[in-house]
Amino acid sequence: MRTTNTNKNGRRNQTALPPIEDFIPKGHRFIEGDHPAMMSEENLLKEVSLSFGRTGGPGGQHRNRKATACTATHVPTDITGTATERRRQSENRTLSVSRLRRTLAIILRRKIDTRKWTCSDLWRERQQGEQLPINPKHRDYPHLLAESLDLLFAFDFDLAATAACASLSSSQIVKLIAHDKQALAWVNEQREERDLSPLKS
Repeated sequence: MRTTNTNKNGRRNQTALPPIEDFIPKGHRFIEGDHPAMMSEENLLKEVSLSFGRTGGPGGQHRNRKATACTATHVPTDITGTATERRRQSENRTLSVSRLRRTLAIILRRKIDTRKWTCSDLWRERQQGEQLPINPKHRDYPHLLAESLDLLFAFDFDLAATAACASLSSSQIVKLIAHDKQALAWVNEQREERDLSPLKS
């Protein structure tokens, strides 16, 4: 996919990658087995294809000459994460994989039996009473986001039931999800379909 713009001389320029907004996740899909957003970096990268291209926009000719932009594609699902804003290819690579992991956490859903559900070891290690503190920039955040969204989906978006099963406060569940505006938007779309009031960050 390419985007086209026109320079001051009326010539059309092509940039190799579309804006990040084009990659905002929509809807959800069901999967079986391990959630890729909860995989270790090593195991996730075994399922990821990395492609590099030139960046568009401001930054001068040197920025446009170098293939610094990176798109990380999760091959089994064809879901992608893209980063173009850094000058170093290695930095965009790290960002693209991080964005891919978040997108996977939002889009992919596992069906869970709430009667048998137990939290992951990571969840258990981080939980402090009814709190689950996490910086949204931390590498563990997509894992916890995916786990919480799976559980919320299993309870048909009943916040109180989800919180009770997870031994967390309802406000903590909302806070965890609201760290990512796209995750919150998806949850509220699902709640609206069920005539439930939207969650507020």
